[in-house]
Amino acid sequence: MPKRTNDPIQPEYPAALTGEDWRGSHRGQEHLPHVVIVGGGFGGLQAARALGKAPVRVTVIDRTNHHLFQPLLYQVATAALSPADISAPIRHVLRRNKNTRVLLAEVTGVDTVGKRVLLDERGERSVPYDYLIIATGAGQNYFGHREWARYAPGLKTLEDATRLRRQILLAFEAAEMESDPDRQRALLTFVLVGAGPTGVEMAGAIAELAHKALASDFRTINPHSARIILVEAAPRILLSFPPELAEKARRALNRLGVEVRTSAPVEAVDENGVVIGGEYLPAKTIIWTAGVEASPAGRWLQAEVDRAGRVKVNPDLSVPGHPEIFVIGDTAHLEEKGQPLPGLAPVAMQEGRYVARAILQRLAGREPAPFHYVNKGNLATVGRAWGLLQIGRLRLTGFLAWILWLTVHIFYLIGFRNRVLVLFQWAWAYLTFQRGARLILYPERAGSREAVPVAALD
Repeated sequence: MPKRTNDPIQPEYPAALTGEDWRGSHRGQEHLPHVVIVGGGFGGLQAARALGKAPVRVTVIDRTNHHLFQPLLYQVATAALSPADISAPIRHVLRRNKNTRVLLAEVTGVDTVGKRVLLDERGERSVPYDYLIIATGAGQNYFGHREWARYAPGLKTLEDATRLRRQILLAFEAAEMESDPDRQRALLTFVLVGAGPTGVEMAGAIAELAHKALASDFRTINPHSARIILVEAAPRILLSFPPELAEKARRALNRLGVEVRTSAPVEAVDENGVVIGGEYLPAKTIIWTAGVEASPAGRWLQAEVDRAGRVKVNPDLSVPGHPEIFVIGDTAHLEEKGQPLPGLAPVAMQEGRYVARAILQRLAGREPAPFHYVNKGNLATVGRAWGLLQIGRLRLTGFLAWILWLTVHIFYLIGFRNRVLVLFQWAWAYLTFQRGARLILYPERAGSREAVPVAALD
């Protein structure tokens, strides 16, 4: 799990956390094998749930207290949903697992010899394990240009989503006050770098926000004049989908007013714009959706990694030389039919359930069969009421595909409350074109009574 250095508040821990301290935290279960899961995302949570009634002790460690439904982050960033609609406290999700303890902590490394998960740089605070599952996910990959992150933020956390929401909404507010036409055009230009599912869905959502939800809210500017530009270095968008579906998605984006540029790698990014194919494009909002880079788990384990930093695992998802350590989700590199498994939520979820079974089989003296991913299809959406779906040979686009996309996402949301709220929000947005979470928040001003308070745009 990557260490965050810019957090204003870090959790406090006891002065010393020894192996005995942690064994005592599962009173009456000290004799049971201890499974430590690092990461409360899709893979880690599925593993914890599958082990909930098993004869083991489970400790889940995460640097946040919530599970996040990442596929809907873009809807928070574009003011369609609120953060609480797509997240749930990990403790609440696992409340019925009597053998499970949840810790809010920052993992800094793994002592593979002493079988400890380290919670500080000096190794004074640690959690011992018999089996370890690393499900720490991934961050943005800027392909050797980390300096671009300052000007082109990614979308991986709730903090990312709320910052982007603020940036997008403030762009319209600043344009309303700007008298210079060139600066106004730059403020109303939104560039998305990377045309995978996240980039496509985000571009469509920004287009609908500008052209529909905000269309009648301003008096000086016309939000409909906003430019949304989706840039892709590859020859086409949505490489994980069949070409014919990707082409239909491109046409759907065009109908929403999104400009799609393919075979157009980004060459430079700064605070005022982006260079694409030798052309400098002034833009005040640039969003990076072009790739992912694995967490530092490979360095923790001193294991072999691929170009994206993912740990190359055995067919049973264990780390070579360490059969007691498993790596899953975006952090793992496993190939099937000569291709690495994609970094998708369904992959992580199946891997989490598989690893839980594999640990129980090992405890019973049996070796697990190799992991096999069952691909249940690809789904994406382009704006309001238009989706695309691929399940085996089935190809589907349009309203019905959007309904299926909606059904799948509602089903996988954690908690009954979340499902009801999200369904209501989507129904309301569909009928009215309104965005109910259009709030501009200034968290850095929270401690100042003299600062301008939160501005609500509704």
